[in-house]
Amino acid sequence: MTERNIHVQPASGLAVEDQDIEVVERKGIGHPDSICDGIAETVSRALAQTYIDRFGTVLHYNTDETQLVAGTAAPAYGGGEVLEPIYILVVGRATKKFDGERIPAESIALRAARDYLDEQFPHLDLGSDVIVDVQFGEGSGDLQTVFGEEAAIPMANDTSYGVGHAPLTETEQIVRNTEQKLTGEYAESNPVVGQDVKVMGKREGDHIDVTVAVAMVDEHVPDLDAYKTAVSDVRAFVTDLAEEYTDRDVTVHVNTADDYDAESIYLTTTGTSAEQGDDGSVGRGNRANGLITPNRPMSMEATSGKNPVNHIGKIYNLLSTEIAQSVANEVDGIRQVQMRLLSQIGSPIDEPHVADATVVTEDGVAVGDVEADIQATIDDELADVTDITRQVIEGDLSTF
Repeated sequence: MTERNIHVQPASGLAVEDQDIEVVERKGIGHPDSICDGIAETVSRALAQTYIDRFGTVLHYNTDETQLVAGTAAPAYGGGEVLEPIYILVVGRATKKFDGERIPAESIALRAARDYLDEQFPHLDLGSDVIVDVQFGEGSGDLQTVFGEEAAIPMANDTSYGVGHAPLTETEQIVRNTEQKLTGEYAESNPVVGQDVKVMGKREGDHIDVTVAVAMVDEHVPDLDAYKTAVSDVRAFVTDLAEEYTDRDVTVHVNTADDYDAESIYLTTTGTSAEQGDDGSVGRGNRANGLITPNRPMSMEATSGKNPVNHIGKIYNLLSTEIAQSVANEVDGIRQVQMRLLSQIGSPIDEPHVADATVVTEDGVAVGDVEADIQATIDDELADVTDITRQVIEGDLSTF
């Protein structure tokens, strides 16, 4: 094993699964914040792949400042209309000239953003419902120098940190899978469900409440009775889904702000609240593991859109999660592991300033019994840090 600065220590409190109160949130793919995350990351991958195809290496860029300004819509039973389009601004830095060749970074970004919207949002008319704009500046000269140095292991672009944890609690699994399956397999056969699905889980003792906000698509809702049926069907689906992950009691609530008497319901034309007054921004929603977990340490870094080669705000958040998962899967006697990685600007990214694992072990297992195995697993993952870059560019790792 190398001389990397790796620490392992026992957690000072209970595992999250044993705490009295647990809160977990996921903003779905169609939430305005997640729309920005998805576009920023898609543009990032497109730029990275273009640089590789043309020059054999990823050049300096960041696209993690994407913003969304909500539109205005008039949803109605059977189908409404968008009155004012959603406005999306992709902002960042990109290398536009290299080795004497001009690179159409803005055009690449615009095409990638529109392709992403077309693939993910079937109810959004790209010709009239949304405006996409791109504004890229050139990168910082100092950071380009740090980024561009030839080395097997890139140097950290910043002094920053990333965090990750494993395994997921029952509540975390329910929340993440509820959104992913509702906007995935369920929406495919039930197009009344839009892409904007927000899930909040609260576990109090051994009872889990799951509150789901689902943007229903007006084209598939002829009247209030049809809407009520759609809500009831979602509730039944999520209830059955939750039983796959827990034996605890689960209560599912759907669109709790609805007022049926006033016919004030969560009805949309495009399947996202971005059509009507809900703005968005990169990094304001899910963390790198796809969840918002106030019971856990979290990083405030926006992971989506950052350069995948040496941007610590991206790499260390993704890597911390991968390390935690490896420790939980490969080391016997682990109930919970919380991973923190801290970088120092200009240092190799495989040599963090500190790699700190805080663990909760099974009954009868002392941290000292498994410390060497945990350190070895962390060391192996750090030695393979550049694989994170490959996985991100190929789309194998989600950033939100």
